[in-house]
Amino acid sequence: MSRTNNTAIRYGLILWILLAGGMPTAQARHNNHHAAAVSDPSGVDLRSSTALVIDQTTQQVVFSKNPDPVHPIASITKLMTALVVLESGQDLDEQITVTEEDVDNLRFTRSNLRVGAHASRLDFLRMALIASENRAASGLGRSYPGGIRAFVERMNAEAARLGMTNTHFEDASGLNGNNVSTAHDLAILVQTAIQYPRIHEITTTASVSIPVGFRGRSVIFHNTNPLVANSGWAIGLSKTGFINESGQCLVMQATINGHPMVIVLLDSRGRYARIGDANRVRKWLEAHNQVTVGQL
Repeated sequence: MSRTNNTAIRYGLILWILLAGGMPTAQARHNNHHAAAVSDPSGVDLRSSTALVIDQTTQQVVFSKNPDPVHPIASITKLMTALVVLESGQDLDEQITVTEEDVDNLRFTRSNLRVGAHASRLDFLRMALIASENRAASGLGRSYPGGIRAFVERMNAEAARLGMTNTHFEDASGLNGNNVSTAHDLAILVQTAIQYPRIHEITTTASVSIPVGFRGRSVIFHNTNPLVANSGWAIGLSKTGFINESGQCLVMQATINGHPMVIVLLDSRGRYARIGDANRVRKWLEAHNQVTVGQL
């Protein structure tokens, strides 16, 4: 049989397999994956690939979607940064100065915090947690006794102490894509962090003015989660995160129908997807009154 005939038969068989549905096309595989990521028999239709909601009072999982994978967590990292600073008892009034070491040379993200600016450690916490300022988080780690390496070691030790067995940190800001965790581990982090009044106060502040501009001019830092300024939400803690590897992330503690809820949303795709998902989860919880357990 000629090479031409062999080729014709081979392509004919491939065409028959495709028409019979035995070998899905690349587009079909993509569609199937997407459907699996957002399919929701409860009708929530989340854009986040991972979601977890825990009733903080009972510790019952009242809603979950694909909660087990390990994800890059981006600036959710800054919650652990704040925990380490507060637990170490460092002087919150001590002045920290931004240096070239704090400049992001990995992703080249913009910053409203100029090199040479100085403020108290408490203000660095505010900038890191409210506006997710990477230079502020870096400065907090760098000014720790032993420097950034000792700080990150303390972060990982704290994660291990809390039982966050699938969590690992490599920097204080979350710019490093190797900062990873799971929804369950982040629920532990949120429930630990909410016990610190400073973290509650700071992360639920809509904006703050700090004199770190040129010649001491005030710079306004806005919260990266607009829901904290929404009177319809009763939020006790909030932190957002984003790098390309992580997608849009959001963790919150919020009271819904009189129940304190821990909400973890990871790997949302779309600029406002995590906020939309938070609102969808809230509506679902209000409609079900936390009785039905949603497992996706």
